[in-house]
This record gives sequence, C-alpha cells and structure tokens, in this order.
Amino acid sequence: MSKKLYVGNLSYDVTQDQLQDMFAPYGGVQSAQVIIDRDTNRSKGFGFVEMTNDAEGNAAISGMNGQMVDGRALTVNEAKPKEPRSGGGFSGARR
Repeated sequence: MSKKLYVGNLSYDVTQDQLQDMFAPYGGVQSAQVIIDRDTNRSKGFGFVEMTNDAEGNAAISGMNGQMVDGRALTVNEAKPKEPRSGGGFSGARR
C-alpha cells in the first residue's frame, strides 16, 4: 500500500518535477503535487508526495524532514486525511 507524505516549507519556485526528483532516491514516487493557489496561480509552499509503500515513505520522512532546500528547512511527515469542511454556519434562511 502506498504512503502519502505532506511536504511543507517548500520554496515557491519548486515544480512538481523537482519535488518528485527530491524524493526519488528514497524509492518509487507514484505522484508528486505542489499545491497552487487558484487566485494567484502561485505555489502555496507545500505539496504532497505519494511513495510506493510504507517502508519507502518512512525512509523519505527520515531522509528529507529538516533538509535544507533552497534555503528552507523542509517539513516532511505522513499526510493526514482531509478534514470534511463545514458549511460555514450559513443556514440560507432570511428573516
């Protein structure tokens, strides 16, 4: 089973290909995604990498967490499941 990793504190210039290349030495990278702000079309400074299995994911966490890339110390850990969004409290009722 694959392991999804959160990668934080990325340089805003890092591309998805570069992100994939950073993690390739630790095993098979199934996907690498830099999160882009839809309003500015710029990186938000974090992304996700999916490694082929748990062992490779754990090796990537150990090897990459705290590493300096473009002058920034990366934060790498296991991605947490996405929290469901609430409705924001708007009921739609008019008074």
